[in-house]
Amino acid sequence: MCVALPGKVISIEGGRALVDFGGSRVSAMAGLVDVSEGDRVLVHAGCIMEKLKSDEAWEMEELYKEIMDIR
Repeated sequence: MCVALPGKVISIEGGRALVDFGGSRVSAMAGLVDVSEGDRVLVHAGCIMEKLKSDEAWEMEELYKEIMDIR
């Protein structure tokens, strides 16, 4: 099973984006999807795979929070 995590694009430089995952910031390849600062995205294996709508991103983030609380 593959897991993609939702995050928010903080900045873009060249073909890479700095993505925030609730406080953890990670550099991800941005060449597969056209993204801008502030976009909500799904990241898998260091690559931005999809741009999310605000409501989709919010729902996914809430789901991940619930999952983390179960552990």
